[in-house]
Amino acid sequence: MPIKDNRVAELTAWLMQSGIEGMPEADLLAGFCVRCAASGVPVERASAVIEALHPMYERRAFRWDANQAIERLSEFGLGTGGSLAINWERTAFFYLRTTGDLEVRRRFCDGDAGDFYLLDSMKADGFTDFVALAHRFGDNGTIGEIDCFFSQFATRAPGGFSKADLNALKALAPCLALATKCVAISGVARTIAKVYLGEDAARHVLLGQMRRDKTDQIAAALWFSDLANFTRISDLSDPQEIIPMLNDYAEAVISSVNAAGGEVLKLMGDGTLAIFRGATAQEACAAALHGRGLLDKKLVDLNARHRIEGRAVTEVYLALHFGDVFYGNIGGRERLDFTVIGPTVNEVSRIASLCRSLERNLLISSTFASALEADNGGCLLSVGAHTLRGVSRPQELFTIERRVDVDASQ
Repeated sequence: MPIKDNRVAELTAWLMQSGIEGMPEADLLAGFCVRCAASGVPVERASAVIEALHPMYERRAFRWDANQAIERLSEFGLGTGGSLAINWERTAFFYLRTTGDLEVRRRFCDGDAGDFYLLDSMKADGFTDFVALAHRFGDNGTIGEIDCFFSQFATRAPGGFSKADLNALKALAPCLALATKCVAISGVARTIAKVYLGEDAARHVLLGQMRRDKTDQIAAALWFSDLANFTRISDLSDPQEIIPMLNDYAEAVISSVNAAGGEVLKLMGDGTLAIFRGATAQEACAAALHGRGLLDKKLVDLNARHRIEGRAVTEVYLALHFGDVFYGNIGGRERLDFTVIGPTVNEVSRIASLCRSLERNLLISSTFASALEADNGGCLLSVGAHTLRGVSRPQELFTIERRVDVDASQ
């Protein structure tokens, strides 16, 4: 029985409202297919693909089946090779992307071949009809590689999809594409903000706290690190090796900070600025020191791997400090940076600059040291009072006499 116009209108309204509300893409596809089947369009299996703008994967796929539990969401990594790449190139979606066509159909009930990926098994499983659709975004609606929404539908109904069924799917699929795009773009905004700003700063920005004069004064433990002998290593290394090396050590630093509850605010070449906050100064400083312990373990493994691969090996110079900072938006009308500023920030960078001359991988300020509990404080070794550039009064600095134990479960 052909789907009635009022049911098309109801489905369209449901898709638009669900997209506005941000329903997850896999739920959108499932809800759409269930409603299609209830309205008389015999959809029994469906999938959809949309490209992604993400540092770890390049496309997301969503699946639904009326009769069996299947994996509803898959994310495909950047530059995925091997069988995954071969299988992707055999799909109807890839065919539509490369040919520019808007539709491809295989009526198994009329003897059409199952020549796309998985269609042979679908044909053997009793499916009678298959259609794949492409909905391309215009230039103004494209973000990065997110330029098209692909969907495909299959049925076991005798005789396959009727003309009315197919017309209903074609009428409704653009609404499914728009709703999915709405949700996907919201995810892109969150991803970009988090990747480039950090989780807490991204949360502030996405909550609309983008005023240039919006800053808060907070007390925090500050982490400032950079790579030992990076200039010399850069001069001696193949230029093609510099970025992979930076990425390896940056991953070790960033993952250690995040795992210890810190927030990376800025990457400056080989340098990293992060903050740790807590209910007390001791809690914030202990978290930062725990992050250093996690980093120590990661550096052992990373340097061992680099030596085996014949690649450059180095260490991380780290300064830890505690004090008040201004946290928020700094910059001009059209370019803001969500970061921390203040004398404490300047001081922690100056402390880090002394690591090389003092031959210490870790230097801790006296304010940071005084905030630690007695058991952690007992690990500290004074390296004397030193004058920091731009700071009039010499400050006593400390290092760790022995590395603080790290929970083996971390």
